[in-house]
Amino acid sequence: MIHRALVFLHRWTGLLMAAFLALIGLTGSVLAYNTELERVFAPQLFAHPHPNTRPLDVGTLAACAQALLPQARVRGVVYIQPDQVQVYFEPKINPSTGRLFQLGFDEFFLDPWSGRELGRRRRGDLREGRINVMPFIYEVHWTLALGEVGHWFFGILALLWSLDCFAGFYLTLPQRAGPFWSRWKFAWRVKWSARASRINFDMHRAAGLWLWVMLFVLAWSSVMMNLRPVYERVMRSVSDYHSFDDEFPPTPAERNEHPVLDWHTAAIIGQKLITEEASSNGFSVREPLGLWYSPDSGTYTYEVRSSRDVFERAPKGGITAVTLDGNSGAFRSLFRPTGEHLGNTMESWLYALHMARVFCKPYQLFVCFLGLVVAVLSVSGVCIWRKKLNGRKQAVLAKTRVPSDVAVPGINF
Repeated sequence: MIHRALVFLHRWTGLLMAAFLALIGLTGSVLAYNTELERVFAPQLFAHPHPNTRPLDVGTLAACAQALLPQARVRGVVYIQPDQVQVYFEPKINPSTGRLFQLGFDEFFLDPWSGRELGRRRRGDLREGRINVMPFIYEVHWTLALGEVGHWFFGILALLWSLDCFAGFYLTLPQRAGPFWSRWKFAWRVKWSARASRINFDMHRAAGLWLWVMLFVLAWSSVMMNLRPVYERVMRSVSDYHSFDDEFPPTPAERNEHPVLDWHTAAIIGQKLITEEASSNGFSVREPLGLWYSPDSGTYTYEVRSSRDVFERAPKGGITAVTLDGNSGAFRSLFRPTGEHLGNTMESWLYALHMARVFCKPYQLFVCFLGLVVAVLSVSGVCIWRKKLNGRKQAVLAKTRVPSDVAVPGINF
């Protein structure tokens, strides 16, 4: 009964997801080399390195950005790459109209050494040309380029994919009595001398087994990115997990648009606080990465790369951070991506594995290959279903076909 139910679930869930997983797999393969391809399509967004010059600190960069765009407020600056800084703005109210200024972009980039503007773009808008090729592919991969609707749709799809991973694994287990491994080992192999349909079936089953762990990592990390309420509830039930709101709780104070501390002073205090926390909590600080201000909580968040971070290839993901009061500079909280809560350590690794930010070039190539495998498994699953469907149709026709040596009443041959 369980086996039949899981066959039904695996078949129809697979058919429902097939086209979307193929698309996700193909775009994911491309995104494994996102930064490299960004340098090809949008080289103007990366600065020319200055070997004998130190990059500007994040506080100075925030001040430079604010001077470049007075009709908006800087909310954060972060090193996306060593030669690229991204600035996050929030539009101010236009005093002549009483409405928010229309900025015309949602991504803004600075030169880390000079503080000059490198470029701006409306993310994913192909009307702006090749500068948005990679952001568009990313949006398709993440939301099908459908915004919030696509975000939730892919989240639900990822949840079904995660559940289907277990259903597919169970269906490979031997169903009849006998030595377990001697029967199960055939599920791990491909009979290359068989017909094409049998080879397709064997490859579908064997690839799903050999790569099961990584396929589940991709599926569950997709839930993490697109369906946070479900992800956080599950993680709380199986591990010691603290959400972002747990680590950085909002304060009851009123919204503070104009903190006493400016960006430069906040960066200096943030550096001091993170150094103190590193000393008392047993980790080392490697380099500053970002500075943010939240008017809702009235706090600055100072981010660094530390020995507790997982990411190797880029700063984004698993950031060590300290928050401080925007008026007094007093310490508020510390976030460590690993080594404190098991659930948060797992989350940092999920991000890094999904986005190919660990284990250097070999793993990056593996993730590219894995995306192709996801697409192939989706297509091969549809082929298996069509083969079985045709087989069932032929069986029905065979049962209804009248044998030539049987007399049929009322008909003379």
